[in-house]
Amino acid sequence: MPTACWNLLSQTALGALMPSSLGKDASKVSTSSTCGISKCQTRLIVGSFRAAGFPSPKSGVKHQRVQPTSAISDILTNDNSTMSTADVETENIGLFGMDSALEPYKDHFRYRIMRYVEQKKLIETYEGSLEEFAQGYLKFGFNREKGYILYQEWAPAAQEAEVIGDFNGWDGSNHRMEKNQFGVWSIKIPDCNGNPAIPHKSRVKFRFKHGNGDWIDRIPAWIKYATVDPGKFAAPYDGVYWDPPPSERYQFKYPRPPNPKSSRIYEAHVGMSSSEPRINSYREFADDVLPRIQANGYNTVQLMAIMEHSYYASFGYHVTNFFAASSRSGTPEDLKYLIDKAHSLGLRVLMDAVHSHASNNITDGLNGFDVGQSSQDSYFHTGERGYHKLWDSRLFNYANWEVLRFLLSNLRWWIEEFNFDGFRFDGVTSMLYHHHGINTTFTGNYNGYFSEATDVDAVVYMMLANHLIHKILPDATVVAEDVSGMPGLCRPVSDGGIGFDYRLAMAIPDKWIDYLKNKKDEDWSLKEITWSLTNRRYTEKCIAYAESHDQAIVGDKTVAFFLMDKEMYSNMSCLTEAPPEVERGIALHKMIHFITMALGGEGYLNFMGNEFGHPEWIDFPREGNGWSYEKCRRQWDLVDTDHLRYKFMNAFDKAMNLLDEEFSFLASSKQIVSSINEEDKVIVFERGDLVFVFNFHPENMYDGYKVGCDLPGKYRVALDSDAWEFGGHGRVGHDVDHFTTPEGVPGVPETNFNNRPNSFKVLSPPRTALVYYMVEETLEENNHNKSTTFSEAGTATLVEDEENIEKLASADKSGSFSGSSTTGRLENEEREFASSENRGAVSSEAERPN
Repeated sequence: MPTACWNLLSQTALGALMPSSLGKDASKVSTSSTCGISKCQTRLIVGSFRAAGFPSPKSGVKHQRVQPTSAISDILTNDNSTMSTADVETENIGLFGMDSALEPYKDHFRYRIMRYVEQKKLIETYEGSLEEFAQGYLKFGFNREKGYILYQEWAPAAQEAEVIGDFNGWDGSNHRMEKNQFGVWSIKIPDCNGNPAIPHKSRVKFRFKHGNGDWIDRIPAWIKYATVDPGKFAAPYDGVYWDPPPSERYQFKYPRPPNPKSSRIYEAHVGMSSSEPRINSYREFADDVLPRIQANGYNTVQLMAIMEHSYYASFGYHVTNFFAASSRSGTPEDLKYLIDKAHSLGLRVLMDAVHSHASNNITDGLNGFDVGQSSQDSYFHTGERGYHKLWDSRLFNYANWEVLRFLLSNLRWWIEEFNFDGFRFDGVTSMLYHHHGINTTFTGNYNGYFSEATDVDAVVYMMLANHLIHKILPDATVVAEDVSGMPGLCRPVSDGGIGFDYRLAMAIPDKWIDYLKNKKDEDWSLKEITWSLTNRRYTEKCIAYAESHDQAIVGDKTVAFFLMDKEMYSNMSCLTEAPPEVERGIALHKMIHFITMALGGEGYLNFMGNEFGHPEWIDFPREGNGWSYEKCRRQWDLVDTDHLRYKFMNAFDKAMNLLDEEFSFLASSKQIVSSINEEDKVIVFERGDLVFVFNFHPENMYDGYKVGCDLPGKYRVALDSDAWEFGGHGRVGHDVDHFTTPEGVPGVPETNFNNRPNSFKVLSPPRTALVYYMVEETLEENNHNKSTTFSEAGTATLVEDEENIEKLASADKSGSFSGSSTTGRLENEEREFASSENRGAVSSEAERPN
């Protein structure tokens, strides 16, 4: 086995399996054995590792493909399974049944599956179950017990420790803590006159002495609330003992909404959601912003910056206190009010989970616990591996037993205490690879995904995390922010995947920004745009978006601002004629967002304010702007003012969502691109039973434009971006019936029109998106007025039938899938979308219309 395998046997691999003293069967652990594991266990594990080997880029023994069996699924996900890693047969891994090109990497998959199984089995042995293990917040931190408060903290390198705070005048001499053999410090603080010795809302800290004799004060790692003195500039945070009396605890009133067929996500930042230049509160967001989100047809809210972060301008991505809701916007009870209010409106709530790194802040954050510690005694790796060079932050040691407890418990805490419905995992690319994606281009070659660069410790953690989340909350939605496109990332753990439900399609916004910055309208390549939107793996769902918060941060621009720039300051009034820049900008804003939704994924995401073309950028208060809040807000008045054109983009955004609500096209596995005409600048495709026609030409209107379709019948307009209510010119009649004509020989696609068995003709104005639905004759009268009242958008699987699905899943083994990289996108400009060269990825059919 290569030595570059992170010194697996000598350092982290066995250390990962070290059980804590808090497990049910801790007495079974021999303190004299390696890392707390018996010699017998050590031999078993080492033998398994050696038997597994490690993936070599050139290893590639062929195996006959067989259908996945229940055995592999059972050993991966069943807590009661009695099987061991010896029962794992690589040929039975479900991923191989969908993509045979993965078979040369069977050693890698066998290795990481065995790592996952061994870790899970040890957790079950010493902690009872993975679910119990993930209730660390009931053991660590401050917990109210009968007659006392129990406080426990993991700090193996500390020489002495005590708890200090308002309750003892910050003098811990009478509150010394005791350390057990696993480095866990604990103290029981008896009640005083029947009341808790530490009052609710009082400040507390953990004081410990490290090897050089210095005493250090730190915020407890598991603290559930942390605040800062607003009257002092750059004041340090304080941990706060949060244990409100029953009368002050928020009681949830509404059930979680069911998991929708497809997620239409509204990404939001509570603090910057006010129209005023200040920090908004959880309750204000709940009362003022959530109704807007519901009105626009979204079914999911994704909240940024919930975990406490001392530096506001970090956007919440440099977390200091993982179990504490950010105090800037209110108390934990206020956040519960927000989530309950969302549920009452039928909105699910996801939270940004930042487990890819932690703030480098030693005063306020978790980083302060690693003074003089080794990797085995710390939350983080030591040396170069413990720091992210670009983010200036600390990197977790995912192989450590107590780190696993901390992070897995963190996920369960937010689900059970706050009723979150899932997570968007931040920085997954950084977790997947030792190089963190820095200076790396992912071309789709599988060697880049499965090699010594893969951080299997992190992969195993994410497998455990996804298994846990879906065990606790089967309807949970978990999204990965990954730019690499690693195969199997969004396949179930039972298939040998990592277990995420969706991956963010991060290449799509990069493509749009590149076009808006660098290309004239007439130079847009519709084939390249379509490739970027559809280039994803079959059976692994994506969330598509044209722009998120990333595209709006200072130094960049929103799509609307790129399109209209300074014209947005003076020419957005409906009382004056729109200049060409505004006409073009509004038309393309609608088309860019809509085709992204319709072709880019199985879900859709929009960042707060972009639905109505919010101008300018986001700039958080920082030293560089004089700590200004001017651009850290949302100008809701722009869309609320009836005579401003922002209302048109907002209305179309609502129509897009309503179209999916009505026709469920995002959830459809049928997605077929039938025509990409570079000369006409027209794209025609089907999603579900809807037919989409996008005319990107700046001037040409096509009357009687022939479009292909699957089903014969009568079609009418379901959505028209050129309608008056969307700021268009109303050039398309919505009450016109479009009757289909059969094309070619039935059952012989090559004789059809663009490989479609039927066709009909439409009017296609310039810079316009049109959607057609087939009228059910028996429902014609009831459905007559559907025009412009719906809005559909796309998912992407680009397959017609089960036969084509099987072809696509097993066809090419060339490793050409390009993940989400913005480079190497079109290796062959003449490649037909109908080809199966994109092994296991989505495919489409494309020919020019006659």
